[in-house]
Amino acid sequence: MLSGLMNFLRACFRPRPDRYIHTNSDTGGRQDGLLWYKDHGQHVNGEFSMAVVQANNLLEDQSQLESGSLSLNDSGPYGTFVGVYDGHGGPETSRYVNDHLFQHLKRFTLEQQSMSVEVIRKAFQATEEGFLSLVTKQWPMKPQIAAVGSCCLAGVICNGTLYIASLGDSRAVLGRVVKATGEVLSIQLSAEHNACIESVRQELQALHPDDPHIVVLKHNVWRVKGLIQVSRSIGDVYLKKAEFNREPLYAKFRLREPFKKPILSSEPSISVHQLQPHDQFIIFASDGLWEHLSNQEAVDIVQNHPRNGSAKRLVKAALQEAAKKREMRYSDLKKIDRGVRRHFHDDITVIVVFLDSNFVSRASSVKCSNISVRGAGVASERDKEEPPFNSLMHTVTFNWNSYLNLAYVRKTLELEKSNVSAVVNLGSGRFLYRVFMETLCTGSSPIWEANHKINNRAGDLILRKNALI
Repeated sequence: MLSGLMNFLRACFRPRPDRYIHTNSDTGGRQDGLLWYKDHGQHVNGEFSMAVVQANNLLEDQSQLESGSLSLNDSGPYGTFVGVYDGHGGPETSRYVNDHLFQHLKRFTLEQQSMSVEVIRKAFQATEEGFLSLVTKQWPMKPQIAAVGSCCLAGVICNGTLYIASLGDSRAVLGRVVKATGEVLSIQLSAEHNACIESVRQELQALHPDDPHIVVLKHNVWRVKGLIQVSRSIGDVYLKKAEFNREPLYAKFRLREPFKKPILSSEPSISVHQLQPHDQFIIFASDGLWEHLSNQEAVDIVQNHPRNGSAKRLVKAALQEAAKKREMRYSDLKKIDRGVRRHFHDDITVIVVFLDSNFVSRASSVKCSNISVRGAGVASERDKEEPPFNSLMHTVTFNWNSYLNLAYVRKTLELEKSNVSAVVNLGSGRFLYRVFMETLCTGSSPIWEANHKINNRAGDLILRKNALI
């Protein structure tokens, strides 16, 4: 009871950050291995904290916090925009959304002279249409871009109102103090579009009554057409436009029968909330966090510690849970490099936005400085040179972070057969190699495993040359 009272008092008597409101906070973050973080910053309506940990070889999560004018000119309205974009199949879509969604929102806000559900809906639609146009242009040279997509979670705080828009399964959770007890309860604000949710499966079945395979239970996971878990996204054009569901798209993405209407949707779920004095903070995060922490666990971590470093604290808590599930130490998990790290956890993005009631309730016409912060990941020069998809050359990444093309791998396997302990055909052009490269690997464990997409012809060559299955 005493701890609950202290929580309530602490929430009510946060120090006033008035001195910060008219100055730009430091927009840069820090990098610690695969972890990027910004422990503290100021936005129009209070403070914030951001953190990103990379698991994929190329970071597929993108994120941003924009505070100040929500319009293309400085006449307002003013507020804070938060975006978390969890990409899949590659980083192209999430990067595109990061570059365009907020700009579209500002354009439509200027047209309407105010913030509204319709402004947000139009911004999502324009972003989807823009990415479709990009796919259309790049399809002849880079057809696999049709199978890249992104979840999209956006929050807008303007004039005491919170707008939450969502596609996919990222999540926004509010921490609210209960006056009677002083407890801080978690309230989920966003709708999720994942086929593991029964209501989502029912929605898909209602939209596609003639398709008995619209949702398929595959390896104990519900997937739309047996391919993807989310039912709404930006991108994933191969499941929205039939003309992109054909060769030269990889066979594993192509459906056996043509479809007449889009299978996935880009229509966001949008909710509107009037912020209350006891609303303390909002946690925006990709599903990488929620795989390991419940809503209430995340809220408790934020509430029971200082604001500074809140997002980083949540990421570390999730990583500790991921390590525990694999019966390994957190310190050992941190040593695993990007790419291989994806076998242990997903990219994780967290933005914690604290709400100071003195500023949340202020008029959206009060002018203030613009602040822009974007989450970051690790990228080598070679990443920039080589796009994730290349139909002519596929790369293999060894654990010391040098890149070897397929021709070199063929040569290595032919000349050093003793280094190959297993080659397993997983189908659809996917092969699992277990390679012991004594002269190249460092450390106590020079065995390396990974999944690689290569063309079937090259795969057959390797299988015939090294009959070790």
